[in-house]
Amino acid sequence: MTTSQRGSYTCRKPALTTEQAQQLRERAAAGEKESSLAREFGISRETVYSYLRPAAITG
Repeated sequence: MTTSQRGSYTCRKPALTTEQAQQLRERAAAGEKESSLAREFGISRETVYSYLRPAAITG
């Protein structure tokens, strides 16, 4: 039996809260560099880019 069949597997927690993600999007739209945002929020640039993708806005 796998962990998901037992119901014990949970997804990884999001790197940012909903409020932080919204703030990240607003600041990126205002022209701040992704690398400086990543450093400030303590996440990788790839994570920043994933939050900026259109699919991340709805979910």
